[in-house]
Amino acid sequence: MRMRWTAMLAGVVMVVPTLAFAQDCPEFVGHVGTPGYAKRVAVSGSYAYVADWDGGLRVIDVSTPASPVEVGFVDTPGTAIGVAISGSYAYVADWDGGLRVIDVSIPASPVEVGFVDTPIWANDVAVSGSYAYVADANIGGGLRVIDVSIPASPVEVGIFHISFGNTTDLAVSGSYAYVTAGHPCHLMVIDVSTPTDPVEVGSIFLLGGSGGVAVSMSYAYVANQAAGLRVIDVSTPASPVEVGFSNEPYGAKGAAVDGGYVFIADEFEGLYLYRDCTVFADNFESGDTSAWSSTVP
Repeated sequence: MRMRWTAMLAGVVMVVPTLAFAQDCPEFVGHVGTPGYAKRVAVSGSYAYVADWDGGLRVIDVSTPASPVEVGFVDTPGTAIGVAISGSYAYVADWDGGLRVIDVSIPASPVEVGFVDTPIWANDVAVSGSYAYVADANIGGGLRVIDVSIPASPVEVGIFHISFGNTTDLAVSGSYAYVTAGHPCHLMVIDVSTPTDPVEVGSIFLLGGSGGVAVSMSYAYVANQAAGLRVIDVSTPASPVEVGFSNEPYGAKGAAVDGGYVFIADEFEGLYLYRDCTVFADNFESGDTSAWSSTVP
């Protein structure tokens, strides 16, 4: 039986810096339930792909953000916990089932086309260029960098070991990987410009347990179980700082950003959509407005 969870923080005073984006961010937009336990989410075009634990991979049409709807799914041999999209393929990190490669060129009929063994506790995967980045949850695991330039013969080329807690999630943007681990949540910024030698350059501790992370421009969105959605300014990689939050959803586990929206996988209630903080509520992108004419009404 599903239950709606509500988080209450009593006696805690938080000082939040003046936001550089819309003051109502993060702003709730829409929601759809899933049959399993939504752990991670990836987005491409008009579709969100949810790693739904024993519910496999769920494909959700988000072309109307306020009314997302499931259109297809495929089961996985173990429990689907992480997902990344590259081209017409979904890469699913599956506990006990390794890394599954799924053809999603027909969203209503996804089909598995291959797999590769990975660490048994692979929590999540991200793909950027010729590399796949795997969150290895084994103690002493961490961030694993895998060359997938030849899809049929992936090869590990680098690793960043994390000695405390389990590696929970990761996102890759530009030359940096953003990795969550431990409890309380520890967000690490790792330079992966040299894939064979990833190096930590900055970090921040957050309320709640480690969850998913997604990055859009200068902001990282961290899905914190029991602490909702946290917004982190990572414009200075060496000094990330929290600038906004929403205490819902309580079971937040995964995060993705695409097309002006933030997608949060909630393990108790499915998929939530919020407005990306880089976009104003009137749909104009945030940024320097000093050159705008003061005569424009």
